[in-house]
Amino acid sequence: MNTHLPPHETETTRDAFLGGRVYVHQPRHGRHRAGLDAVYLAAALPEETSGHVVDLGAGVGTAGFCAAARLADISVTLVELDPTVLALAGRGLEDPENVAFTDRVSLLEADITAKGSLRHAAGLTPSMADHAIMNPPYYEADRFRASPKEARAGAHMLDERGLEPWAKTATDIVRDGGSLTVIFRADGLQHLLDVLQGRFGAIDVIPLRPRHDAAATRVLIRAIRASKAPFRLLPGFVLHEGEGSGFTSQARSVMRDGQGLGLSMRR
Repeated sequence: MNTHLPPHETETTRDAFLGGRVYVHQPRHGRHRAGLDAVYLAAALPEETSGHVVDLGAGVGTAGFCAAARLADISVTLVELDPTVLALAGRGLEDPENVAFTDRVSLLEADITAKGSLRHAAGLTPSMADHAIMNPPYYEADRFRASPKEARAGAHMLDERGLEPWAKTATDIVRDGGSLTVIFRADGLQHLLDVLQGRFGAIDVIPLRPRHDAAATRVLIRAIRASKAPFRLLPGFVLHEGEGSGFTSQARSVMRDGQGLGLSMRR
């Protein structure tokens, strides 16, 4: 794996997650930087999760690394199109502080929005995953102004096809009975449910609220491929105490101690 960056992409940071159980190498400027969303995405996988987890649009690998650090019985494939970002994920795999899980993590350069034949040729093959996780770009190009930085825009902006290519790829790669976990902005929930309709069932929606009296800003979705089980809206989680920026005890246990959210596996 080539972990050398172009000269204009060399300014990076090495950031600790899960209280130092995970170290991530990421660009200091100009591209998306990982944070709370990736950690909560990994924490949404139930404790009994095992098998092959595919992280679609993995970026520098934060969610996949956190999942592998939490769950000893999984292997993880990080799927990313941007070679610069993938090189940083490779650098994370070489970081000696990540040695506890890196032998269970691999990288795959592929365009998850490409048509099926191209995805398959790149290595995204049907039913390859027991579980998929994804943190797709949050914003539609026709509703939000893109960042002037092209790379950052690509991480934050969906193209005119919206979430459909992401749902199509997840449907293709997850085996029947396998799971999909997604984190997305709360006001995009209907869009996400629409593209999962007929593809995934046993859908759980878990709101993430910044404070006890605030509306959710993020939602976690967990769903089962080809299940007929009904939809559920779960209580969700609160991130911050009072009016300040301090985390709740539950959020601290997720962000700093690497605890899961305690969600159960459905069929």
